[in-house]
Amino acid sequence: MFGVVPKTLWSQKYPSDENNMINMVMRCLLIVQGDRRILINNGIGDKQSEKFFNRFYLSGEDSLVKSLAKHGFKPEDITDMFLTHLHFDHCGGSVKYNSEKSGYELTFPNATYHISKPQWNWAMHSNKRESASFLIENIKPIEESGSLKLFDEGADLFDDIKIRLYNGHTDGQAIPFIKYKGRTLVFSSDLLPTKSHIPLPWIMSYDTRPLLTLDEKEAFLNEAVENNYIIFLEHDAYNECFVLQKTDQGIKPGESFTLDTI
Repeated sequence: MFGVVPKTLWSQKYPSDENNMINMVMRCLLIVQGDRRILINNGIGDKQSEKFFNRFYLSGEDSLVKSLAKHGFKPEDITDMFLTHLHFDHCGGSVKYNSEKSGYELTFPNATYHISKPQWNWAMHSNKRESASFLIENIKPIEESGSLKLFDEGADLFDDIKIRLYNGHTDGQAIPFIKYKGRTLVFSSDLLPTKSHIPLPWIMSYDTRPLLTLDEKEAFLNEAVENNYIIFLEHDAYNECFVLQKTDQGIKPGESFTLDTI
């Protein structure tokens, strides 16, 4: 998760076990706009094999369906499924087995599935380095259902949500900038996977173009601190939201908090 950065450095910021493994989460975001219920990402899903799941040491009893139910929603209520990109830990919950386990069906049957056109093309013709992160059973059934909507850079999909594309992690990763209570909330996805990834060279080995990530991250951090963005973290197990601050030593993490405290 921290690429070329030595463990002696990153482990001071993000704890690990004796196998160098770290705790991470797959935190999704539900936006309610009148009759629209927009869900951003949907985690790893539950249809892969036990062998597949055992690679990642999944723990806990939480699920996306349970989390939605706590707030009075069910999968059928989702009108728009927005996917930042198509790596399995962000979109695996898009598709599930049908009741007979003879095929697949959409988990959110009434939703339009929004994916950037560059990311869709990248995933459907994936490179050998990244192909293990793109699982055809997570992707192809969306197209076959007729619920797929591809968009380009600068697309205006929703009220009060602007979409920007970043290409260092994977081509066409779509990051939502959301107007919320007079602030801008950024769902950072894998542009900034944890609060500990603020130092510019701290870039994941998963990123296909790390030097481009470095440039994109530097520009984003400067923009975020200047505009006092709230950064919503998808993968950080210890921080849900935080802001940045400019110091004599450069841009540093500021206050951490949960979204419900705003």
